[in-house]
Amino acid sequence: MAKKQFKAESKRLLEMMINSIYTHKEIFLRELLSNSSDAIDKIYYKALTDDSITFDQSNYYIKIDADKQARTLTITDTGIGMTKEELETNLGTIAKSGSLAFKSENEMKDGQEIIGQFGVGFYAAFMVADVVTVISKALGSEEAYQWESKGADGYSIKTCDKNEIGTKIILNIKENTEDDSYDEYLETNRLKSIIKKYSDFIRYPIKMDVTESQLKEGSDNEYEDVIEEQTINSMVPIWRKNKNELTDEDYENFYQEKHYGYDKPLKHVHIKVDGTIRYHAILFIPEQMPYDYYSKEFEKGLELYSNGVLIMEKCSDLLPDYFSFVKGMVDSEDLSLNISREMLQQTRQLKVIAKNLEKKIKSNLQTMIKDDREGYEKFYQAFGRQLKYGVYSDFGTHKETLQDLLMFYSSKEKKLVTLDEYVSRMPEDQKYIYYATGENNDRIERLPQTEVVADKGFEILYFTDEVDEFAIKMLQAYKEKEFKSVSSGDLGIEEDDKEQSESEEKDNKELFEHMKNALAGKVKDVKISKRLKSHPVCLSTDGEISIEMEKILKSMPDSQNIQAGKILEINSNHDVFQSLKAAFDNDKTKLNLYTNLLYNQALLIEGLPIQDPTEFTNDMCKIMV
Repeated sequence: MAKKQFKAESKRLLEMMINSIYTHKEIFLRELLSNSSDAIDKIYYKALTDDSITFDQSNYYIKIDADKQARTLTITDTGIGMTKEELETNLGTIAKSGSLAFKSENEMKDGQEIIGQFGVGFYAAFMVADVVTVISKALGSEEAYQWESKGADGYSIKTCDKNEIGTKIILNIKENTEDDSYDEYLETNRLKSIIKKYSDFIRYPIKMDVTESQLKEGSDNEYEDVIEEQTINSMVPIWRKNKNELTDEDYENFYQEKHYGYDKPLKHVHIKVDGTIRYHAILFIPEQMPYDYYSKEFEKGLELYSNGVLIMEKCSDLLPDYFSFVKGMVDSEDLSLNISREMLQQTRQLKVIAKNLEKKIKSNLQTMIKDDREGYEKFYQAFGRQLKYGVYSDFGTHKETLQDLLMFYSSKEKKLVTLDEYVSRMPEDQKYIYYATGENNDRIERLPQTEVVADKGFEILYFTDEVDEFAIKMLQAYKEKEFKSVSSGDLGIEEDDKEQSESEEKDNKELFEHMKNALAGKVKDVKISKRLKSHPVCLSTDGEISIEMEKILKSMPDSQNIQAGKILEINSNHDVFQSLKAAFDNDKTKLNLYTNLLYNQALLIEGLPIQDPTEFTNDMCKIMV
């Protein structure tokens, strides 16, 4: 029969498809299997509306056969088949979708969904095949027809022999090139892995003949190769089953099978939504942080399926960055896909699903805080830092979403507490939520600045992550209670003897001016401390940059030498203060020595480096002599 030409626009589209639309060549198998599934769906739908058609699920399947010698890959289905006119229309005109036409002509019932919609997936076969042959016999037809094409040059159609209803697609696989190995599409294990990856949840069996090595009957150690027909796909996805049919073990097995992580999930969330936008989802809260979580290599995102067919392995748009630790999948029939079905178009539907998932994740984490505190604390140890980055990022846009999920170590409870728990315990006369920063809890416990707050009986939150103080600065307040560092210039704690304090400042004004000049460029001021009880000296800050923030900023490239406004505070009730006064009256050189020593001592307490260690040790020796 004479060869027919594709229409000019179809020819250009085919060339485009073969060379540029699909990112990965392996996608061809997903597309052909989806078409086969559609073909069986169509006959099932016909059976619902035509009593003369009996649909027995066991008679409907897809079969894959690979012949290495002939270099052919054959995909056979027992679906509705195609007439000569349908072969001409659907395969002779690119982007003419028979499935889409079927959906338009028939009102789908019983939850049936046709996968195909663009009419281009079939042509992905030309990425791996030199010649594509389609042999089909349609339901109700006496004749079978063969469609064949070598690509953009055109196609031919002729009658052929085929007894059973359905379609057989034969791909003559290309020879290997320097850049591409096409042999892999004739290897059983490779084909199985592609099926499991993309088409594991197609609802009909996908069968293959698999060679297994088995012990010979009557033999102790002799084996023989036996060919067995196996069903490769799982067919019914876990997310389409009722929750009451599933156990925790079922979800854990799914987590392991999908390689979401090597740990056990702390929590799973099974979601089914049948609203304007329909979707299923299973989300997991992992127990452990992936080794590359805070690296450039880490990719966030959920697996995205359309009608059980994998579209994207990592759909990042479904998760905000601060919930990037969540693993799992979403399956929806209502998403707008691009022509290759490899990528999403940015649609309202996607945004709605993402927003709903965000709410679900938050509510489940809050439930964990109440009902599974041990599990939540384990999660928080792994991923709490990410939540705090979420508060800090985007100028605090997400702080309302995340603030109730934050936890910090408590000076009173000696464990992690939420902000809500802290505020609920605040005495009536406590104005602020107090916090202290440092490398670890033990070091913070010994900070001189905590003394007066602790003596008042006020709880202190310990900040040990570098992001903590930045996040809190962005949060500013929680339930109308402002955050206050114990190193802040004004703690908001009323002193009993305010007049005495002001009198001491006035009486020692010249002493402090001398000390301030001795530390010119190092501190903004020197003054009597209202916070110290037993320690002789400490540093406080004036301004938005704290000492801990200074340390973090200095460790970054291009830090521009940002410094906190430091104030040297002296305990007027300590013996050291009397030594300072005596030196001011009698020996200014000794006063300068004392001043430098006290300043360096305050730096060491804060974990800051001493500018000149040699000078410091020499000063110590002078005191000893």
